[in-house]
Amino acid sequence: MEKIRKGDDVVVIAGKDKGKRGAVLQRTDAEHVLVAGVNRVKKHVKPNPVKGVVSGIVEKEMPLHVSNVSLYNPATKKADRVGFRKLEDGTKVRFFKSNGEVLAG
Repeated sequence: MEKIRKGDDVVVIAGKDKGKRGAVLQRTDAEHVLVAGVNRVKKHVKPNPVKGVVSGIVEKEMPLHVSNVSLYNPATKKADRVGFRKLEDGTKVRFFKSNGEVLAG
């Protein structure tokens, strides 16, 4: 079970985009996530008439390591650590370590 999942609201805690907030678009692999509007780079693209791609400079998001992002806690309005807990019915849920609030989903 992963602490950070697709759709979670996260805060960048290290790197050039430190302090920026965004939603997780996807997990590229076990250790990297793609965050909307964060870690944007310019990539030069060659034309490919077969695929219908025109040449130019494209701006896109690049993956960040999961250790450089932390979940955003709306109650405290800050980045927060996450833990796991089992409920009485046996389901495993994530919770914020600062206030113990259980995450939805």
